[in-house]
Amino acid sequence: MPLYKYKAVNEKGEKIEGTYNGTSKDDVISMISTNNYYPLKIEEINERGKINFEIFNRVTIKDIAVFCRQFYTMLDAGLSINNALHILSEQLTNKKFKETISNIEEEVRKGSTLSEAMKLHNNIFPDLLINMIETGELSGNLDQIMLRMSNHYEKENKINNKVKNAMIYPIILSIISITVISVILIFVMPVFVDMFTNSGVELPLTTKILLGISNGIRENIIIIFLLISIIITLVRYYLKTDNGLLWINKMKLSLPIIKELNQKIIVSRFTRTLSTMLSSGLPLIQSLQIVGQVIGNKLVEDALNTVREKVIKGEGLALPIKETGLFPPMLSSMIGIGEESGALDEILNKTADFYDEELDTAITTFTSMLEPIMIVVMGVIVGFLIISIIQPMFGMYSTIQ
Repeated sequence: MPLYKYKAVNEKGEKIEGTYNGTSKDDVISMISTNNYYPLKIEEINERGKINFEIFNRVTIKDIAVFCRQFYTMLDAGLSINNALHILSEQLTNKKFKETISNIEEEVRKGSTLSEAMKLHNNIFPDLLINMIETGELSGNLDQIMLRMSNHYEKENKINNKVKNAMIYPIILSIISITVISVILIFVMPVFVDMFTNSGVELPLTTKILLGISNGIRENIIIIFLLISIIITLVRYYLKTDNGLLWINKMKLSLPIIKELNQKIIVSRFTRTLSTMLSSGLPLIQSLQIVGQVIGNKLVEDALNTVREKVIKGEGLALPIKETGLFPPMLSSMIGIGEESGALDEILNKTADFYDEELDTAITTFTSMLEPIMIVVMGVIVGFLIISIIQPMFGMYSTIQ
């Protein structure tokens, strides 16, 4: 969604400003009106025409986890929300996050609640955290909410790191292999072209193919580069559309090698998030709506919206979850047990722990399968290149003798 910068006036006549992710200007106006502010100026931030250095200052899940943990510690020690925010803004090293916390502190001092101030920066804080904080404010146990959310985001960060670490070796191997192959085709092969041509030796088919590929790349390198750039741009644009997101999410849950891994990530995230929200007092219907947004998979989000509609009509949660066909049978069984016993949040939390362990196993299996496959593929390609170069050289040696 596009990012908008806005200026508004609150009930006391004080000017405020911030950023908001919305589908349109009307969406931003609706958010401002909901907080009883009067909009003065709204403009879309166009980030296409400038170099974006904010990647180094982006707020990560780890930053959110640390924020929640430190906030809980200070609230538990008896500090006020204002003082806690001030201390956090002073000690944060992330420039963007530091400015955001300072803005929130200012809004809270002017009379806004913490959740209201955080809603003005929904491009920084997840909807899940904002809704949970709002619940904590209403129930009077904000410190315990921050503790639960710190645990939640610490586990989320741990899962993300495991997945990233599993992909490091394959990515590095791919980059090295592509670099080596490109160097051979563009720089090494031309050295042998004249030698092979002048020798009069009949070139093997593999060498002819390799020479054709090498010549084609060198003679059309600019066109190839432009085509690759255009394809990458079009693919990136398509994947940002609803159809593109739906397609890539279907692939994640369909391809044999990554299907099991992605399913376990989704189940772990679903059970952990829903358990956290239910144990904090949020209604199931509201929790399902928020969970769908934080899952990170458009296909699952649409399925959970259908589940939510069925729950609104009076159905339980277990059967609609089973009917989606996206979750393992064990999950619907565990949810059914939780509904019957009246301890759905506890059952979901235990299920999340189970799937966290299953995820560790799935990541190990994924890595152990992917590494040898990539090594074999790269070995075949490099072997083809070496044979294509060596074969004519043996022919030349035989001719000389």
